[in-house]
Amino acid sequence: MAVTLTDVTLREGNHTFNHQLSAEFVARVVAGMDTAGVDIIEVGHGDGLGGSSKQVGFAAATDEEYLRAAVGAVTTSRIGCIMVPGIGTLRDIEKAAEIGAKVVRVGVHCTEADTGEQHIKLSLDLGLTTIGHLVNCSMTTPEILVEESRKLADYGVHTVVLADSVGELLPDGVAERVAAIREVVDVQVGFHGHNSMGCAVANSLAAVRHGATMVDGALRGLGGGAGNTQTEALVAALARAGTPTNVDLLALLEVVDNVFAPEVGDAPIIDSESLLLGYSGVYGGYVNPIRREASRLNLDARDIIMELGARRIVAGQEDVVIEVARELAVAKTRQG
Repeated sequence: MAVTLTDVTLREGNHTFNHQLSAEFVARVVAGMDTAGVDIIEVGHGDGLGGSSKQVGFAAATDEEYLRAAVGAVTTSRIGCIMVPGIGTLRDIEKAAEIGAKVVRVGVHCTEADTGEQHIKLSLDLGLTTIGHLVNCSMTTPEILVEESRKLADYGVHTVVLADSVGELLPDGVAERVAAIREVVDVQVGFHGHNSMGCAVANSLAAVRHGATMVDGALRGLGGGAGNTQTEALVAALARAGTPTNVDLLALLEVVDNVFAPEVGDAPIIDSESLLLGYSGVYGGYVNPIRREASRLNLDARDIIMELGARRIVAGQEDVVIEVARELAVAKTRQG
């Protein structure tokens, strides 16, 4: 049985460009990925449905425009989106379904599955493939992840995806978490990796070896900080490991080289700040706000990252980035 591949370039990769990918560009890349056989293609603002806002950044297009562009460009791939309770709403899911989205992942913190119950049930009622997305899965134990996955399974999700949202896990930690859930919960498991410490592909392979049936990636590894698992590298590595996917690697590389790369330029790299995001356990989507505050207040971005890590700040707390930066600036002034 082939592993399901979800590409999040045109949603989470939007973080890399402050959510400024155009709907027209989305349509062209989606058409190429559809031809290459990518199973699910996720589109939208980096923070998902309802994410376009003053707090986290306005996108170049609306949710509706991104979804219509993507839906109109596919023949076999399924178009997906993510919604985070508190950012997106039930009506956002309904509109996505009306436009033609086929997959919704409901993103909840790894210890708070219950916050997504009503969104999951609505998505299922609308006939959508529904995924429970446990954010920051490195921040709790395998035992707690089992309990949260059991809740999601009870709500009816088709798959539970473990998201190493900050890229701090190593392969053994991924294997332990996936295996724990597969042992006792009757649900499919997926994995969503970040590359802050260079382990995203290895972590994804470990997940598949221990029972994961879905993995996520982004073309050229786009995403916040050092980015996500690189889709094309993941497809190649899975093939080398003898694990089938539905993706034609050479066709995918054509999309990367001739449609995608000419417009987006260089891929993310593991620079000092991105590395510290993973090492400290800080959400990669914060890299641009951290750099912005560091420049504005004449601070070292690395100091902000380390303090955020010490406080175990999670996704959705953008205001804390500003708060921490201000506190560090005041302390710096007092020290002369």
